[in-house]
Amino acid sequence: MTMSEVKPIIRADELARLREDTVWDVVVIGGGATGAGIAVDAASRGLKTVLVEAQDFSAGTSSRSTKLIHGGVRYMKNPRDWGLVREALKERRLLIKNAPHLVHSKPFILPTYKKWEREYFTVGLGFYSAMTYGGYGIGRTSSLSREETMSRLPGVKAEGLMGGVQFYDGQFDDARLNIALMRTAHEHGAVTLNYCPVVGIDYKSGWIQAVNVRDEKTGETIRVRTKMVFNAAGAWVDPIRRMVDPEASTLVRVSRGSHILLDKSFMPGETGMLIPKTRDGRVLFAIPWHDMLLVGTTDVEQRDAEFDPKVSEEEINFMIETASGYLEKPITRADVKATFAGLRPLFNPTATGSAGSTAKVSREHAVIPEFGNMITVTGGKWTAYRKMAEHAMLVATLRHLIEPRLCVTKDLPIVNDERFDPAAIEVEAEKSDAADEKVIAYALHCRDYEAAVTAEDVLYRRLRLGQMNSARTEALLPKVAAALEGREWTPDAAPEVAEVAEVVEAVEVTEAAEEGKDA
Repeated sequence: MTMSEVKPIIRADELARLREDTVWDVVVIGGGATGAGIAVDAASRGLKTVLVEAQDFSAGTSSRSTKLIHGGVRYMKNPRDWGLVREALKERRLLIKNAPHLVHSKPFILPTYKKWEREYFTVGLGFYSAMTYGGYGIGRTSSLSREETMSRLPGVKAEGLMGGVQFYDGQFDDARLNIALMRTAHEHGAVTLNYCPVVGIDYKSGWIQAVNVRDEKTGETIRVRTKMVFNAAGAWVDPIRRMVDPEASTLVRVSRGSHILLDKSFMPGETGMLIPKTRDGRVLFAIPWHDMLLVGTTDVEQRDAEFDPKVSEEEINFMIETASGYLEKPITRADVKATFAGLRPLFNPTATGSAGSTAKVSREHAVIPEFGNMITVTGGKWTAYRKMAEHAMLVATLRHLIEPRLCVTKDLPIVNDERFDPAAIEVEAEKSDAADEKVIAYALHCRDYEAAVTAEDVLYRRLRLGQMNSARTEALLPKVAAALEGREWTPDAAPEVAEVAEVVEAVEVTEAAEEGKDA
């Protein structure tokens, strides 16, 4: 679907549709990858669908990933997870087909520094790639010599290097894909509203009658009657469940994954690097992304699900230390241009804290029918969002909450807006203020077509500057905010100019008054 076919998203019209005293087929709570995926599935089946999000679309976990569409190399350690890996690799191929403007294959190299390491990982990664049999592969695994590794992975530490293993995975822009999914749902007739938190649920006689949402822009509360509810609030599914039952159990454990952004000069090629072993039990990636180098991710259990989690200095130091062991150019704290962290909702049917490290909890999703006509969908990962939605809709169908209709998302193109090239704009804007006017023009487009409400919505999610360069983002925030509000921006020095103007105006008024007296 190209720009000429895409409809604008007018917030007032969306709210007017929500106020209509009608019974919706589906209300989806949560505008991240899972919720947007369910809304696309439901709306494309012709169901009357509402998607509401408390913040901006993808403002939570779904804009804070490692930007990989992958099967999960680390899950290969456990044969019980191989089915999960195989399913994700199939979804990876479908996403590249349905959203080629946002998802593409990416070569990665695992550098080796010990005897027999290269042979060992060649077998393991070869098996990982072989799981894509049936036409779902995107590239072959190959063993590389020391010279080939240094050539294909410029910036890799040369001392002690014995070779490497190259394999392929998928890379994407998480927030922009989330926005595109929201727009795809909207194009199929769904009401899509950000900044509309659920503030209450009407539950009577074992059945949810309505969901009450508040428009944060006006303070208005709207009662939305519905046949069923999908709770897809990610790390916040439990607070939604407790609106129905204050004693509801805890379904989700929260893990914080953090990332740092460096200048691309540390690894100037286009190939990513996989660091296979870290002291917290995870793998670590160093990935060229938007003309920068993204390093992540950590795995730290977090007790509370904050809307805007922060990266700790300990995590920053861990990533610097780990990555520095594999890069020729030393990394210092001053080299970190930006950081971001996301909370992963990890499904855990046991009590919180009883399953050990979050790195060991499976990322497999759960679809849980409860409270009569609510289905809670949690866990999982970005790559499997479409499959999770299909699974959730199947459960809803089997429980007679929605009428049986075929899923069409395997072959459903995701909205492709071709009027702007946001990736090019942000790369230019990250380097200097020469592209500020382009940023503002794109911001106005995002307000009209992508439901952007604030400057942060534009700079952190429709563009990715907030995750690329903190200083440039801070400089642009007031300019974009002014543009979205339809006013002219003036520099910080403007208050002094304004004071002078006020003095001049006061003098002129006084002089005019004196002249009037004389007359």
